[in-house]
Amino acid sequence: MKKVVLAYSGGLDTSYCLKYLKNEKGYEVHTVLVDTGGFSAEELTAIEKRAYELGSAQHANLTILDKYYDKAIKYLIFGNVLKNNTYPLSVSAERVFQAIEAIKYAKKVGATAIAHGSTGAGNDQIRFDLIFQTIAPEIEIITPIRDLKLSRQEEVDYLAQNGVHYSWEKAQYSINKGLWGTSVGGKETLTSSQPLPSEAYPSQLQKDGEEKVTLHFEQGELVGLNGKTDKPSNNIVALEKLASAYAIGRDIHVGDTIIGIKGRVGFEAAAPLIIIKAHHLLEKHTLGKWQQYWKEQLGNWYGMLFHEGQFLDPVMRNIETFLQDTQKTVNGTVTVSLKPYHFSLDGIESENDLMNTGFGQYGEMNNAWTSDDAKGFIKILGNAQNIFSSVNKLDHD
Repeated sequence: MKKVVLAYSGGLDTSYCLKYLKNEKGYEVHTVLVDTGGFSAEELTAIEKRAYELGSAQHANLTILDKYYDKAIKYLIFGNVLKNNTYPLSVSAERVFQAIEAIKYAKKVGATAIAHGSTGAGNDQIRFDLIFQTIAPEIEIITPIRDLKLSRQEEVDYLAQNGVHYSWEKAQYSINKGLWGTSVGGKETLTSSQPLPSEAYPSQLQKDGEEKVTLHFEQGELVGLNGKTDKPSNNIVALEKLASAYAIGRDIHVGDTIIGIKGRVGFEAAAPLIIIKAHHLLEKHTLGKWQQYWKEQLGNWYGMLFHEGQFLDPVMRNIETFLQDTQKTVNGTVTVSLKPYHFSLDGIESENDLMNTGFGQYGEMNNAWTSDDAKGFIKILGNAQNIFSSVNKLDHD
């Protein structure tokens, strides 16, 4: 019997694919869930049980949180990556790593085909296919939802016809939860005007008032939270738990999809947004002007390529080397105030703080140069524009 590996999430699309590939195409279906965060042990057990109930011949849960952090999230923090100044690539990044692990698993079990549940109108189909065809071009890619152009209602109906009942209320929203945030897609995000209802977000407001948290960075990595040292992936999880109680990190991202149409998706990413903003503030104090300038250019470029599924392009490793090198002096503690639905950055403490009052206080006192030094500097600085203005007889009206 032909063997196919299905990248499985337990959601509507992959549940449909599992049943369809087994019943209609006669495949021996092996399912693999690649956990990039967001699943509890109980949820993973329930998903495995569900996969077997739907007909999986073999199921595997692969948890890769530390690998995902080391190879992806770390550089998204170093680059302060926010797509369109809004979205921390919550799903974009994890899909790439889910694809890498899924195709490696397919090769390991000797599958002749690999399947995923993406539609033909989104970015995920490209991320999965690009990775699959690069790592294992000999393995066939099967995409039932894309090929059959199925609606969610048609998927629900097919599963019901095959004895599997899926809540239509649940199917109205597509929720993808991971270490780097949760995306929320639904009927409102298909419009340009409607916001997601508050209840569509997985975290609801539980706390009032204000709470201070401290984030400690060493060479750009979050190594401590509120004075407690731990590995960065654990600190992200801990910060998410603290901040999500204030319903922080909700927003809607609007952007250009890889296939050329506009896309809109809701997301909840309390920890990612706080970490990126805190890290960026620390960099403002500890990096030079041109380091910050080039980091912004290359960080945006890195995020764009990552978003568009180009993670395996060798230029990505080059940019990572640059980003890593810039983090040597990004050390210190950032204090953040958590409040209902938002947060604020209070300030930083760092031995590498370039805002050193020994050299001068902006707008106040020049300690490291004289008045004549300043006048001479300004005169030389203005030479180029003064010469151009004089030669061309500009009146600057």
